[in-house]
Amino acid sequence: MFLSPVLKGVLTVGEIRKRHTPKRKFDVAIAALAGDKTVVDIAGKFKVHPTQVSQWKKQLIDSSLELFGAKRPQSEANETLVSQLYEEIGRLKFELDWVKKSCQIQLKLSVR
Repeated sequence: MFLSPVLKGVLTVGEIRKRHTPKRKFDVAIAALAGDKTVVDIAGKFKVHPTQVSQWKKQLIDSSLELFGAKRPQSEANETLVSQLYEEIGRLKFELDWVKKSCQIQLKLSVR
């Protein structure tokens, strides 16, 4: 494609920025992580820039450390739900104990 000196550096209609799917990024990063081919070979195979291959590889490594690393903190909504459930368990246990005691009292009175 011929570009005039004035238009050099400006994107044309045929050079619209590509958007890669997460699956494609993952495939490229896994290929780079395997280490059996050079970054340039992988970039040529997947038709992406070599820098992009290195960036996706780094992102994969960083995110995998988080995956197998320390537990993620629970969200505030999840913690609220857990506390509400424990509160309800305590209330129900208290009611059950009260019913058991009142039944025992009734049984003792009916035996006399």
